[in-house]
Amino acid sequence: MTSPYVREITREEHLAHLRLHPDVSHLQIPEWAEVKPDWLAESVGWFEGEARIATALVLYRPLPGTRRCLAYLPDGPAIDWLAPRPERLLDPLVAHLEKRGAFSVRIGPPVIVRHWDADTVTAGIADPGVRHVRELPAAGVDGFALDAGERLRGLGWRRCAQDEDSGFGPGQPRYGCHIPLAGRSVDELREALAPHFEQSLRTAESAGVRVSWGTAADLPDFYRLYTATAARDGFRARPPAYFRRMWEALNAEDSDRLRLYLAEYDGEVLSAALMINVGSRVWHSYAASGRRGREVRPSSALLWRMLSDARAAGAETYDLRSVTPALGEDRLLGRLRFKTGAGGRVVEY
Repeated sequence: MTSPYVREITREEHLAHLRLHPDVSHLQIPEWAEVKPDWLAESVGWFEGEARIATALVLYRPLPGTRRCLAYLPDGPAIDWLAPRPERLLDPLVAHLEKRGAFSVRIGPPVIVRHWDADTVTAGIADPGVRHVRELPAAGVDGFALDAGERLRGLGWRRCAQDEDSGFGPGQPRYGCHIPLAGRSVDELREALAPHFEQSLRTAESAGVRVSWGTAADLPDFYRLYTATAARDGFRARPPAYFRRMWEALNAEDSDRLRLYLAEYDGEVLSAALMINVGSRVWHSYAASGRRGREVRPSSALLWRMLSDARAAGAETYDLRSVTPALGEDRLLGRLRFKTGAGGRVVEY
């Protein structure tokens, strides 16, 4: 068998490969490089002979005053992580990145090792004796994924340091929340809503909250709510230019790659979020809301509409992104309750 090697590929080659193998993270498509102008970007491919077998987006962060850099593959690379010898593809990747001056390589294997059902997490939140999701019985544990982690550690790879309570740190968050859509009807999704989420949704429907798609012209409304959310939740808001770049870059190859959803009541936009579509997955991103109109539950109506649209478009997974695994007093606990209330299961990578 020919040993694989890695080399730079063109954007067109990368896009051509993704048309045949579309199930990658939105952070691994070449368009994402244009959203991150502070990083240098390179599309790379793995080859066996002349056959291209995999691709990836690499982001480089130069170390000031040197020719060295950090190499980062967010949510990637999209290779077979459960194969018995991951070094067969990782070693030529590292060799290529070292030639580019990388002093450190950060990867984000999109492999789920365990997951917890929404009902289990909801019960854990209500139990004052449970402080962390890992204290709850998992609905599923992937032994092959655990073995893959052990193999990576045996090869010298180390997990990025993270706050055990929050699950956040350098790189991608360790815990996420997914709603499976494949093979499920709208009625089945509705029946899976937690009572508190169903009640909120009924409140929004009765009040006449209207959810619609937005355009680039609506980004200022989104940004107003996003900055309000940042101030309320204590995180640093990205500048408006970031979202304009995202809109233009992600919709350049596919005009339906990025959607903006707006929840409106009495002529005012009260809640908004972005939906990113790649392959069989949808990502719920930058959910935002203000303090006004919270009594009519616009965010519940917004998420339900986005969830329904994703299912209708054929998506198999609705990715609600990161959640906190801490079940005690935590400022992010309300977000976890909201996401699991919509039927999301907590996953650990």
